[in-house]
Amino acid sequence: MNLRMITLAAMAAVTLPLGAQKYKGGVIDKTVATVGGEVIMISDIEGQVQQMKAQGLSSDRDMRCEILENMMESKIFLMQARIDSLTVNMDMVEGELSQRIDQFRTYLGGDEAVEKYFGKPLYKLRQEWRQTFEDQSLTQQEQSQVAQNIPALTPYDVRAYLDTLSKDDLPLVPVKYQLSQICIYPDRKAASMAVKEKLLSLRERIMAGEKFSTLARIYSEDPGSARKGGELGLASKSIFWPAFSDAAMALRPGVISQIVETPDGFHIIEVLEKKGDMFNARHILLKPQYTDEDREKAFRRLDSLRTKILENEIQFPLAARFFSEDPATRTNGGQMADPASGSSYFEIDQLKPADYLAIKDLKEGEISAPVESQDNEGYQQNRSGNTVYKIIRVDKIIPSHPATFENDYSDILDRVQRKKQMEAIDAFLEKKVKETYIVIDPLFQGCDFTRPIWKSKFSK
Repeated sequence: MNLRMITLAAMAAVTLPLGAQKYKGGVIDKTVATVGGEVIMISDIEGQVQQMKAQGLSSDRDMRCEILENMMESKIFLMQARIDSLTVNMDMVEGELSQRIDQFRTYLGGDEAVEKYFGKPLYKLRQEWRQTFEDQSLTQQEQSQVAQNIPALTPYDVRAYLDTLSKDDLPLVPVKYQLSQICIYPDRKAASMAVKEKLLSLRERIMAGEKFSTLARIYSEDPGSARKGGELGLASKSIFWPAFSDAAMALRPGVISQIVETPDGFHIIEVLEKKGDMFNARHILLKPQYTDEDREKAFRRLDSLRTKILENEIQFPLAARFFSEDPATRTNGGQMADPASGSSYFEIDQLKPADYLAIKDLKEGEISAPVESQDNEGYQQNRSGNTVYKIIRVDKIIPSHPATFENDYSDILDRVQRKKQMEAIDAFLEKKVKETYIVIDPLFQGCDFTRPIWKSKFSK
């Protein structure tokens, strides 16, 4: 029977084994897999389906089949973690639990909406999800332990891996750039003052009787909320910048805040509703804007520096140390590094679009014309950063090429290590699946599992 054709209503008609029970909406629950001393119920799978759908997630495979297979693998790691006496990382559990609850409260619109969607009181969901995250903590630790138990790799292992590949199958190393920069920031103080004056003017207009929602649609630079009159929807305070949340939680409904500054820009806020630590608010966001005069002034200064460097009046590293306003690169002569890895080499997709456009046609040693770009402020929050003007020198270009032992040892070592770790995890699972008492209900016989050995575990 193909699982894709099974609905919850059809599941309800299945003959119940001993211990079967009813869950949400009177739909009949039952055990669909037993892994050692652990059981997986239909309700466990449907709970995961609900969570994925609430978050807008989907699966290329049949969602329930994929969830069941992941759950069975997790149960195997969980049992081994208990045998190995691993301990739960409670800080991780509580952090993940708070984040999960706040996400659903925000997605669904508050505590009551979460309880209605899942058909359970919030305290019960907390209990269930806490247990899930505790199990997840142990599972992840066991997986990590299995992966780290591979022998230390040597140059011989890297060479042996390359020898197994034909010339056409060698990993292709993308083009990489090593770059240096000299940065100048626009006058943020003046731009911030201009934004504040505009927001104060908008606040006065609202106080005089104009609709907040109308002005938000016209002026707010938050595209997601502007089209809704600035309304954000009922959400947990934890998902906003602390300054924004603190200001909103301190307001009475209908009162307009003073100007609030966050890394996104400057806001005025009107709270519409508060429920515990959640609120629904309108806001108008304005960001500092820089004039053509700011840009031209910075470009003239950078052009002058570029000319002096090209005429050998000053070396690029020295100019960066004296004149660059980027604290992260000026101390090392302007050399740029990827904030994620710390590497001084960039692949194309690791470069900011403006930076790549500036250097894509340059040769080694050449310096770009001045360009407007962004810094790395807010990189961890996936924000675009602050406006900055810069010139960029191409220090080195490594063309795209098939990987070689001599030139790409570190990259290949990482690749071999990942391969060995995955092989260790696969071998561990294959061994444990064979050794462990596992029974899967025929209800899932139509599943296209990624691990064929599951097929031998269906009950007769």
